Amino acid sequence: MNHKEINKLINDLPDSEAAKRFYEEFSQKHPKEALKLEKDKGLLSDILTIFAFSPLLATTISQNPKYIKWLSKQKISSKVREKDELLESLARFALTNSQTEPSIMLSRFRRRELIRIYLKDIRGLGTIAEVTEEISNLADAILEYALQISRQELDNRYGIPLEVDKKNKATRAKFCVVALGKLGSKELNYSSDIDLLFIYSNDGSTSGQGTRGATSNREYFIKLAELVTKTIGRQIGEGAAYRVDLRLRPHGRVGALAISLDEAQKYYKNSARMWEKQVLIRSRTSAGDAQVYQEFFEEVSPYVFSKDITIEEALKNVSLSKQKIDLEKIAQNGFDVKLGVGGIREIEFIAQALQLAYGGKDKWLRSPHTLISLTRLADRDLFTETELTQLSEAYSFLRRLEHRLQMENGLQTHLLPDNLEKRIVISKRMEIYFVADFNEELEKHTTNVNQIFKKVFGVEYIAEQKEKKESFHPRIKRKNKTEKDLLPIFASIDKSEEENEIYQEKLDILKLISEVSPHFSQMLVSNPSFIKHLPERETAFEEKDYLALLKREVVNKETFAEHLSSLRRIWSRFLLEIVTFEVLEKIDYFKAKELQTKLAEASIKIALEITKQKLEEHFSSQINHFYFGVLGLGKLGGGGMDYVSDIDLVLIYDNQKPAPVSDISYTEFYSKAVEYFITTLSSLTRDGSLYRVDLRLRPDGKNGAVAISKNTFLNYLQNRSAIWEWLAYVKIRGVAGDLELVESAEKSAREIIHQNAQRIDKELLRNETRKIRSQLEQKKSGSKKGKEIDIKFGEGGLQDVYFTLRYLQLRDNFPDNVENRSTSYTLKKLYDNSSLSKDHFEKLHNGYRFISELDHNLRLTVGRSTRLPIANENAIKTISKRMKLTSSEEFFNQLTFHRLNINKAFEEILNR
Repeated sequence: MNHKEINKLINDLPDSEAAKRFYEEFSQKHPKEALKLEKDKGLLSDILTIFAFSPLLATTISQNPKYIKWLSKQKISSKVREKDELLESLARFALTNSQTEPSIMLSRFRRRELIRIYLKDIRGLGTIAEVTEEISNLADAILEYALQISRQELDNRYGIPLEVDKKNKATRAKFCVVALGKLGSKELNYSSDIDLLFIYSNDGSTSGQGTRGATSNREYFIKLAELVTKTIGRQIGEGAAYRVDLRLRPHGRVGALAISLDEAQKYYKNSARMWEKQVLIRSRTSAGDAQVYQEFFEEVSPYVFSKDITIEEALKNVSLSKQKIDLEKIAQNGFDVKLGVGGIREIEFIAQALQLAYGGKDKWLRSPHTLISLTRLADRDLFTETELTQLSEAYSFLRRLEHRLQMENGLQTHLLPDNLEKRIVISKRMEIYFVADFNEELEKHTTNVNQIFKKVFGVEYIAEQKEKKESFHPRIKRKNKTEKDLLPIFASIDKSEEENEIYQEKLDILKLISEVSPHFSQMLVSNPSFIKHLPERETAFEEKDYLALLKREVVNKETFAEHLSSLRRIWSRFLLEIVTFEVLEKIDYFKAKELQTKLAEASIKIALEITKQKLEEHFSSQINHFYFGVLGLGKLGGGGMDYVSDIDLVLIYDNQKPAPVSDISYTEFYSKAVEYFITTLSSLTRDGSLYRVDLRLRPDGKNGAVAISKNTFLNYLQNRSAIWEWLAYVKIRGVAGDLELVESAEKSAREIIHQNAQRIDKELLRNETRKIRSQLEQKKSGSKKGKEIDIKFGEGGLQDVYFTLRYLQLRDNFPDNVENRSTSYTLKKLYDNSSLSKDHFEKLHNGYRFISELDHNLRLTVGRSTRLPIANENAIKTISKRMKLTSSEEFFNQLTFHRLNINKAFEEILNR
């Protein structure tokens, strides 16, 4: 592999400079290993990726180049390695490192395994739950090994500890390492402390058959706890395997390191404070004898999950814990993703507070895992399905962010810095390539979490739950919950008398929207003023001229802020109108997408008019001719906009025409134009935002100019564009701006990419299409065998259809029909053109119709997601019903059938 190919691999990485620097240092230090590595492109890509994502692991690999060979033999898959499997691997590692001190050996083993786990994490080959489970299993294995060697050492000193069983027979006393906190719930971070509690089964004495004679069981097990802690937690030159925190044990810092089962039970039954009992929600056996923990928790669980605790007491106790944290931890120069407002701790406390309140009567709610407990609490109607989705998505996002921060240098940090350059790198490591989009995503998730946190710990919620708890039955689910959920939410909002009257009049429509689309009902909750504009059941659908109406309401506003505000308000009104007509089944999903495409086009045209006005104000000059054009790709280009779709754009200008402002360069003028244009469409104001604008498909991607002249654009396509860009540009369409400019650019661009495709070898085109599709699936969807179903990026998803379609269009020189660019229409025309066999056409066409309708209903019901919310049973039932399927079982059967057919057609066509 030459340097040009290596640089190409590096340039696509989040921190390309770091990757390049580490690789150069590695090549100089280990030239033979570097040469071997360059012969394996896949392995090289993995190592460079690690270099770009984690300086910590880059240093580890540089110090231990043999780990590269080890990594090449590992099967990086979605399968979670269990404790026993990791113990076997640790035993082999210990055998080959028998001369190494155990503390150092365990630290090295952990670091080596983290290379594999983090690569799996980066590649998206596991959910956040699977990744944290495997990190926890690794800690369990290391603790088990440390316990084994520590116990052997103490047995050699004092003999085995003895107790008398029920048959009055002396047997070995048992010992258990209890995991608390994140390890207790199997949600450990890469750099978490591990919170431990040591319990032994009974007092007594050791056999005395050792070098130092007999001692009491208490003394033996305290020494055992000390030795285990020292073995895994001793700070050495390479760092400890884990930082061990024993402060959560009975009596804290002054308590014994290990206590008997009887002592532990008495403490938690009689002396433990409420927060100490809360800690036991997330507890389990990590190493040693599980029977000890089972006996312990069986005895104390009624005191952790009390049947007599009131909802006020449960929420108050957890709230006090949160307030204490807020006082002690104040983030400086950044956002604390764990303890900050809307952070991870608020999600955990929502779950734990409700578990404490209801777990006494309902054992099913007692799961230590945060995501599982959230799902079960929502199943018991303790918060809504929408709130479940919001909390689950926020938890996954924030935990992934926490991982990226910690694996920078292996520190236990939760602080997201304010520094722009650092945020840019972090956002790229989160696979969000614009820092503004990253900040928006973070704001969305933390706002959702904090709103739910405030609701759960608020007066109205406590009163509602207090009433409900009196009749709470763990096996009975509440009926008509969407109506009952919506009413108290609206009741808590300050409304004028007129707004309240309108709300009562529209209650029927609101109930229906809430049942079908919790996502959009939340939009109404946030903006009650939109309710009065909702159509009635009796209202006939009548298509509107969005452009004319937006122009009348928006363009003549005086200030830029007024432009943005009025545009967002009327746009939201039109969007909710589309939602309502669809919910009322007065339009089908084809019409809903057509209307959204027209609304997007109108919004873009209005954004251009606002941009022109703003430019005139900025440059203090009248602009008579604005030679600026907007080209659409993706859903906008194909005329298939849908709910919460991004808009993929390429922005061009005509530098053959006179400059709009005589003494200002084209570059300066049109860069400013793009700034105003993107702000108008995508900036988040208190009235919301319109679209997420994606400019990454422009020439030279993130390194290219945000606006480019038409001639430069066409020259790039002609001479420098890659096959993946041809596939994207198949759907290019002039959307708005100077008519002559966009029409000529669209026509020429389409001709160029099809001519390019005709000049290259068809096998190269096919191989590159497959490769690009595979890379996209790996990046966006993760494992093909994962537990989640990604209907866009996963196997048999929409991208299989899109790539097949565009490949055939390029291969057979079959451009889009400008009158109808839809996927279904183009598939039919390809079949008529003999580009598709009848079997392949039917598989792709029928499969696309099903999954496209599913995608639309998923957006309507849940919002922005390509993954099925399998945990959200209500959403699956709603989607199934809207798709005229009789049950969730039929839904999943149909989905599997069509995904298999789509993928089979894709594989057969792209393998010819």
